[in-house]
This record gives sequence, C-alpha cells and structure tokens, in this order.
Amino acid sequence: MTTFIALLRGINVGGHKRIKMADLKGIFENIGFSRVQTYIQSGNVLFETEDDADFLSPRIEQEIQKVFGLDVPVILRTTHEWETLIKNCPFDALPGLSVAFLAAKPTQEAIDGLLSLDMGNYEIHIRDKDIYVLYKEDIRKTLLTTNFLEKKLNVPLTVRNWNTVNKLAELAKR
Repeated sequence: MTTFIALLRGINVGGHKRIKMADLKGIFENIGFSRVQTYIQSGNVLFETEDDADFLSPRIEQEIQKVFGLDVPVILRTTHEWETLIKNCPFDALPGLSVAFLAAKPTQEAIDGLLSLDMGNYEIHIRDKDIYVLYKEDIRKTLLTTNFLEKKLNVPLTVRNWNTVNKLAELAKR
C-alpha cells in the first residue's frame, strides 16, 4: 500500500466550489481507498491504495464531477515525495513560505519564462513538479498568484503554505 496526499485546487475558497470534508472523505472511501483522512477545508486528503498514481487523479476528478458537478484538479504526491520536498526546501521555514504543487513538470520554456520575470516581492526555486515560493511581503499584495503561475506554466497547480505542508507530513506518519 502506498500513502498519497491529494491536494484539490480551488475548493471552499471565497464561497466557490463548496465541498464538505465529510463528503469528500466519503468519495475517497467509496472509490475504495483506505485510511482516508482530511485536513482543513482547503481540500487536503490523505489515503492509502495499491492503485497506480497515473490512474488516481483522473479517477478522483471524475468522481468529484459526478457527485458534485465540479471540475476540480487533483494533484497527488506520495508520502516519500512529500518527505523529499520538505528535506530539500531551499529556504528557512519563514512565515511567507509556500509551495506550488504542479500536476506535471512544465516545459523548460515555461520555466525560463517564469524565472525571467521580476515582480519584486518573492523568491522562487523550482524542483521538478514543485515550486517553493518565499514571499517577502504580504502574499495578498503579490502579482505571483496561483492563477498567474498556472497560466504562465500551462500546468494545473495548487498552493499550500509551509505550515500546511508540515502538518500533512505529520498526519502521514500516523
């Protein structure tokens, strides 16, 4: 069995794409996953399965569409990938630290385009399908938003702050 962390993009934000965590947990259990647990309302789900990762995201997305009528990208990482992400963080764990989790590795052209930008109040480090973002000011004042990153890289993604990243790692160890 492999333990996965599923990150749903854009649910329960600003009153849009509302999904109760109990209902979300039920979807994962109905699919046949075991040891399902959710963490906070932003769509973080830990679960175990023997299924292949390539099969999982589309399967979960289809079930969410069927049950809730919502198109919700689902980004997956194994707990091993999650531990590696934390271990390889290039920044000190500061309040402005977040990670953008990408569904796939972007093209080198897209990465170069992002790295060529200078919008001021952040530092980024790209590692495979993850982007560490250190915001030097209030995250609400940046132009480097989730939507901007997704458009620039042409890859579905979702962002979690460093506290959430560490809490999910802690839950995965239980």
